[in-house]
Order: sequence, then C-alpha cells, then structure tokens
Amino acid sequence: MINDFAAAAQATMAFLRRRLGFKLWMVTRTEGDDWIVLFADDAGYGVTPGQSFRWTDTICSRMALGHGPNIAPSTRDVAAYAQAPLADRLPTAAYVGVPLRRSDGSLFGTLCGIDPQPQPLEIREELETVALLGDLLSRILNAELDAGTASRQADRAEVDATRDPLTGLVNRRGWDMLLAREEERCSRYGHSACVVSIDLDDLKFINDTQGKSAGDALLMRSGRALEQVTRGTDVVARLGGDEFAMLMVECDYFDAQAMLMRVQETLAAADVRASLGMAMRKPGYDLEEAFAMADAEMVRAKRSRKVLN
Repeated sequence: MINDFAAAAQATMAFLRRRLGFKLWMVTRTEGDDWIVLFADDAGYGVTPGQSFRWTDTICSRMALGHGPNIAPSTRDVAAYAQAPLADRLPTAAYVGVPLRRSDGSLFGTLCGIDPQPQPLEIREELETVALLGDLLSRILNAELDAGTASRQADRAEVDATRDPLTGLVNRRGWDMLLAREEERCSRYGHSACVVSIDLDDLKFINDTQGKSAGDALLMRSGRALEQVTRGTDVVARLGGDEFAMLMVECDYFDAQAMLMRVQETLAAADVRASLGMAMRKPGYDLEEAFAMADAEMVRAKRSRKVLN
C-alpha cells in the first residue's frame, strides 16, 4: 500500500493520465497568494515541481471558491474559468480539479489536470473517482503533516548536544542541521518559513568597559528575550559572538512581520540594542539563501544605525 505523500501523488497523476489523458496533471499547494507546484506529470507544458504562479490567476482558485465545476470539458463554457489569466499562460481548454484539505478543513492545495484541447462531455462522469483520489491524498498528506510535528520535536532533541553553554540556545552546528531539516519539509510540502538574523550592537563596548561578565549577562538576557517570542516549533540559535538567528516554521509574511515587531519590543524591554534582518523562504530560493538575504538586511540595518548615531 502506498502511504507516502510523494509516491501517492505520483501514482495518482499517472493513473489519471491513463484514465483521462490530459497533458498536465499537478498536485499543488496554495500559500498566501502563491500557487506552488509540488508534483507534476507533464507532457508538453514545461511545468516543473517548485514552480510558482499567482493563486488568484488560476482556475483552481475559482474552483475552490465554487465559481465553477470540478470537471469542465470545455473551460470556455465556464465564464470564471475562461477569464482566469493563467489559462492563457498555460493554454487550458479542459480542466479537472479537486481541493486537498488539511485535517481542520482548510485548503492546502489541489489535485488538478489541464489540457489545451476540449474534452468529451463524458469525462464529467469521472468526478467521483477524482474526488475519491483527492480525499485519499488529503488523508495521506495529513498523516505526514502530523508526523512532521513529531519529527521537529525529534530534531530539537537531537541538537541538545549542540547547545551554546552560555545561553543554552542551539549553536551554529545545530542551526545548520535544523535549517537543512526544515528545508526538506518546505521543499516537500511547499511550507513557507521566516528567518531572522540578529546582531547585538553593544557587546564589544560592554566587554571593553564593564568586563566580560557584563557582556555574558547581555548575551544571556538576549537569548531569553528571543525565546520569549517564539513557538515551540521555532528555533533560536546563537551562532557565535554577538550573532543570533531565528527560524519560524510555517510562518507567512504577515505572521513574520508581527513576530518581528514583538522581537524588537521584547529586546528593547530587556535593554538590548540589536540590528535585525528578516527574509521569507519562498519558491525560487531555499532557507539557506533566505538567511543570507536576512543577514545582508541586518548588515544594512547596522550600518544605518551607525550613521544615525
């Protein structure tokens, strides 16, 4: 029995190609206004896993809202589908699609197929089969997502031996490991994530003027403040010296902005001055690349603070 989401997705698309034809079958993820292709069985469109389109431009978004049927032998006969901008970019004359839902009923993505030619009206009789396959995929997906929570907890336990002795936070080695593990999950399921680079502004000055014990107290205070604003699934690390990092999993842009504001407020309340940079992991670049972007933003912020001072 296939109980792996990736294998189940591939088997489902292969079955539907044999049964219904169609040039392109996809399993997708919707995240904010991104429509991310997780898996594709493509015979001519040039669509590849990891590609991202604008969700509101898709026929799937209209299907999910109930603006059109799950199976449209001719999309030009369905006004909402004929007007979808992506139907021009990916020529679509026939459409099949069903939603994939999380355990709480919220939309995860879709199982869908498109073809550049209209199809026989009889394909509408396949709706029960396609809906059943979508439901089975959703069940396998949700089992894996639930297992992912346990997997993150196991990852955290594994890095207990790689903690910074002063702050108790994950060190550079643990950070690199957890970032790589989370990237695997993001790539597999299309999760979004946020990374933050943090550099304390005053550590060297305090060490030089008040002594190392005062500097250590600043580092410990900073670590406690950062841990206060994170969830159990998130990661806070001390990378070395006055450098800290944060990883927020399954975090969209608006959650990330709210979290960044809390970080700034909590650090200020703890009498910690720091420069911060944030970046989102999105289709097109991975978590390591996103962290490099966050680090560059932090450097710009630090330079700006020095100019102002």
